[in-house]
Amino acid sequence: MVTELVLDRVSVRFSLPGVTVAAVNDVSLRVRPGECLALVGESGCGKTVLAHALLGFLPGNAQTAGTATMTGEGPPLDLLAASDAVLARTVRGRRVGLIPQSPATHLTPVRTARAQLEEAVRVHHPAETSPRDHAHRVAARAGLTPDDLDRYPHELSGGMAQRVANALALVGDPWLLIADEPTTGLDRDLVDGLIGEFRRMVDEGRAVLLITHDLAAAQRVADRIAVMYAGRIVEIGPAGRVLDAPRHRYSRGLVDALPDRAFTPIPGQPPLLTDLPAGCAFAPRCDQSAPVCAERPPLTTERPPPAGDPAGAGEDPVRAADDHAFACHLPC
Repeated sequence: MVTELVLDRVSVRFSLPGVTVAAVNDVSLRVRPGECLALVGESGCGKTVLAHALLGFLPGNAQTAGTATMTGEGPPLDLLAASDAVLARTVRGRRVGLIPQSPATHLTPVRTARAQLEEAVRVHHPAETSPRDHAHRVAARAGLTPDDLDRYPHELSGGMAQRVANALALVGDPWLLIADEPTTGLDRDLVDGLIGEFRRMVDEGRAVLLITHDLAAAQRVADRIAVMYAGRIVEIGPAGRVLDAPRHRYSRGLVDALPDRAFTPIPGQPPLLTDLPAGCAFAPRCDQSAPVCAERPPLTTERPPPAGDPAGAGEDPVRAADDHAFACHLPC
């Protein structure tokens, strides 16, 4: 069976006193081995919430809908429906690795990097006779020396803590690595090294889900790009097509804001996730908005609609996301 992760209409809501936060809304996409998919968008658009939903890291006031089906080892597994015990035993660190935001704060402060890495080796490779040697091999992949591993988290620079987090995520040899804002605060050389490691993983047949607001980094490493706005995927497709010929006007705004492009900021602010409009959430910031934008646009492609569905209203969102798809009534 082919290993892949398919998200079909995934939504996440948080219940707070007197209000509901619609953090993720009807997200559909497919993650395949041998590719890097970059999930980009402004801070607060739901990227990290989506990653946490896949690994069962949501708080108790969260409700999920849709499916996130992983195939490849044993029967298909819906990550959203799986118990915490199943996720801990078969998914986290084994089939899916995570590089969290602010990695230094996720390291145990009273244990050296070596102790934490060797413990991860013993958990994921119980038959390993030399956890120390295994830890050294994984550390080398992340650009660490044995001496680096003898430091405590407070003795690590931001870049070094990032490398330790990378090594911990690689210990279990996961087929999918979720990297959440991994380039934040890193200098150019460290970013180059990190991007090189991601490309090596992809070349080895693994998958990388890169979560970032750094469109320049996504441009360098991604095979496909998904643009997220107000909890919803508004455009997804091959990186070259999304960046060079974006169809959604928010995607166009992100591209035009790059320093090597127009360097023009997007006016206005994203909507509150507690008060999303019924139609296109980007309409209040869009200089081309029209009355039709009061209706929510579906994620569609420019392919001919299926037979018997001339309006294309029944297009499968996962199938659409495999192509170059966008959710805009008045595309660029």
